[in-house]
Amino acid sequence: MIDIIVIGGGAAGMTAALYAKRSGKSVKIFEKESFGGQIASSPKVENFPSIKEISGLELSNNMFEQIMELGVEFECEDVLEIKKENDCFKVTTDYNTYLAKSVIIAAGVKHRTLNLKDEEELIGKGVSYCAVCDGAFYKGKDVAVIGDANTALQYTLMLSDICNKVYLCMLFDRFFADQTLVDRLKDKENIIVTKEISLKEYIHLEELTGLRFENTQTHEEVLFNVDACFVAIGQVPNNDRFSNLVDLDDKGYILSSDTLTKTEGLYVAGDCRTKDVRQLTTAVGDGAIAAMNAVNYINKK
Repeated sequence: MIDIIVIGGGAAGMTAALYAKRSGKSVKIFEKESFGGQIASSPKVENFPSIKEISGLELSNNMFEQIMELGVEFECEDVLEIKKENDCFKVTTDYNTYLAKSVIIAAGVKHRTLNLKDEEELIGKGVSYCAVCDGAFYKGKDVAVIGDANTALQYTLMLSDICNKVYLCMLFDRFFADQTLVDRLKDKENIIVTKEISLKEYIHLEELTGLRFENTQTHEEVLFNVDACFVAIGQVPNNDRFSNLVDLDDKGYILSSDTLTKTEGLYVAGDCRTKDVRQLTTAVGDGAIAAMNAVNYINKK
């Protein structure tokens, strides 16, 4: 019997594990991929208090080392289902079944895709959702970034340092990013910003060779010859597997107030829950609150 199981190894999950372990509870984290979550792929973090600048990967590594030194257990398994029986949570993964007194869902979100023909087949062959992971493969090449918020602009700026040209392709006529990032675009001569265009087709043989867009106002065709396309249009939650114990909104996020769910002893933290602001700092705050709620729940039992 584990005191607290945390589902998700991102900033929210690792913070929850930190606070729960420091409160004297046994803690096990489940993460189907690698620790760090979305922030691990961020090239630069500049809005975390007390740290002027750090890469998302380095920050994630620091958090992971901290909880490992405390004795938190980490399992690379995918949680498929949670059930509650007699005040005990049964957590089923793709490898095993575990019992816990309390559970914290910090499952984060996954990359939103464009759902275009051949998109999945082109992943790793010119289509990517992580410029930090794959950008170096296209040094000296022409590439495109699709998106208009912070991640898209961060990717664009990072790629502009190593690529020949970077086309920033936006569906709307304005940015949804921090002004500091928008201002930095102006200093880069090899960044070409094109607004109000919608991607219609990946042009390719075995690998990507170009992109066909349509101007949303004039309906004219716009073609870019590029070797890579980095899609940064947001994320979507993956919470359907928990719907027997939580309520979801129309977008699939877990309805929650102060990390509480409708099931006693089950808490939620980070980007996978309903909230107005999804940032690294709010994920960390959620993790701390969820952990203390879980600790108090166990102590009262």
